[in-house]
Amino acid sequence: MQFYKDGFRGGNPDIHPAAPNRRNRGLHEPLPEQVDVLIVGTGPAGLCLAAQLSRFPEITTMITERMSANIIKGKADGINTRTMEMFQAFGFADKVKRETYWVNQTAFWMPDPHNPDHIKRVGRVQDVADDSSEMPHILINQARLHELFLEVMKNSPSRLEPDYGWELVDLTIDPTTDDHPVTVTLKDSVGVNWGATRTVRANYVVGCDGGRSLVRKSIGAQLVGDEVVQRVQSTCVRAPDLMARMKAPAAWAMFTVNPRRSGNVYAIDGRETWLIHNYLRDHESDFESVDRDWAIRTILGVGPDFQYELLSKEDWIGRRLVADKLRQGRVFIAGDSAHLWVPYAGYGMNAGIADADNLAWHLAAQLEGWASPSALDAYERERLPITEQVSHFAMNHAHAMSQRRRAIPADIEDAGDAADASRRSFGQDLYELNVQQYCCAGLNFGYYYDASPVMVYDDAVAPAYSMGSFTPSTVPGCRAPHVWLSDGVSLLDVLGTGFTLLCSPHARAEQTALMQQAMHAARVPLTVRVMDDRHTWPAEYRHAWHLIRQDSHVVWRGDQITPDLAMSVVACLRGELQA
Repeated sequence: MQFYKDGFRGGNPDIHPAAPNRRNRGLHEPLPEQVDVLIVGTGPAGLCLAAQLSRFPEITTMITERMSANIIKGKADGINTRTMEMFQAFGFADKVKRETYWVNQTAFWMPDPHNPDHIKRVGRVQDVADDSSEMPHILINQARLHELFLEVMKNSPSRLEPDYGWELVDLTIDPTTDDHPVTVTLKDSVGVNWGATRTVRANYVVGCDGGRSLVRKSIGAQLVGDEVVQRVQSTCVRAPDLMARMKAPAAWAMFTVNPRRSGNVYAIDGRETWLIHNYLRDHESDFESVDRDWAIRTILGVGPDFQYELLSKEDWIGRRLVADKLRQGRVFIAGDSAHLWVPYAGYGMNAGIADADNLAWHLAAQLEGWASPSALDAYERERLPITEQVSHFAMNHAHAMSQRRRAIPADIEDAGDAADASRRSFGQDLYELNVQQYCCAGLNFGYYYDASPVMVYDDAVAPAYSMGSFTPSTVPGCRAPHVWLSDGVSLLDVLGTGFTLLCSPHARAEQTALMQQAMHAARVPLTVRVMDDRHTWPAEYRHAWHLIRQDSHVVWRGDQITPDLAMSVVACLRGELQA
């Protein structure tokens, strides 16, 4: 039941009133001739971007996909806490939380040195530290996440749905006009008119079309970095009796190491479906040289009597590749189109969603008319350095894991005191290495934007971070530290579209009004929230005012507001003060 100021009103609150200018989705309706934003690809990045833009009735968005339908089973399943915070900013987090497994803590188990046939818990780490975020770390299969994005899109004012079965074959940019300057040619790839082409003109095009991105190639961007980090055989199997063979409670992720073969086993449904990664040795450059069935049985520790059904398999190469640019004019790339790396710490799908979240509000600001065209430079200047940093974190961790697999003690499966000592030492080393990626607070909360043209920097320097650790900070460019407001509402819950001005209890109201007036005059969306003096605030919020944008990044802070300063801050946020 819902209550409104005018009384109860029935209906589904997830279904928004339809926009009058929405596209007609009739079966025989042609593709639109022009749109504001055209997104190529329905992976996590493309769907997240589409879901966010679909909330704006005045923005016409189109999303195309060469495949005939949504994926049935996804490769990824982890949504980190920072991504959930991004979802919260556009009202999507609760929908995801209702259907997912929350990872409240991560436990680490290893063979018991006193009873090698059994394992014991050797470590337990709280996944999200107290007060670091309102949001949990969750598990959900990528395919289901896609479906939830699609529901949001279909129930939005624009009633947005993907155009499946249309493959991008060409993209051109007309530099002489600002009126829908990007023309894309789409080919019917699965329909009754197979091979037929259509053209659509767009104000902006975003390529979320994967590692072989045609959009990336169209803007002359190149992937640079390390072509081979590791080779992996991945196999999805159905094995109903595997859990019964385990000598300890089943876990979501299981690492097995022995001198013959090492790999990971992930529980897909918690019952009978498992994903097995076999990490090839350095000299094994040919996937076919490694017997897949033998590797699976060796990793699982089972004999020839064990039965399983092969559901799918894939041989893949982990790389560290980042595009040398993310934009040309009004064409952008995001997700796997912009970067490819080994998905350690869950930063494969999550990185693409972060790209989409960043770009969504930049594009909305353009199409709502309150940001200057130069503000779009912020997307590349914010996201490109971060993707480069994260790619090195992932590669370095992959190399460290590969080094450990090469250094497995020869006596790790033996009995006796010496073997017990080897297992303890090697196990502790693996524990210390992997707790960083499975409880990666640094990657979640520590990264910052230090060269954005739409942030007002001061003399302070953002604190360094690692994969596993960070220091909360309100230095402009950093994520605003989480805080509970006096009425029990999370800071995340008040960061709406645009910006939030967080005022200390002692901030002068007349100066707050100056910032409000300047933002209003420029049509920049602003929410004002005054801190309660009865509340104990984190030490990081030591300034009178903190201006935070909807993705939780601090864009300005200060202890005094004058008319000139307010106008200068607003001009920067709009992208008007670039050198």
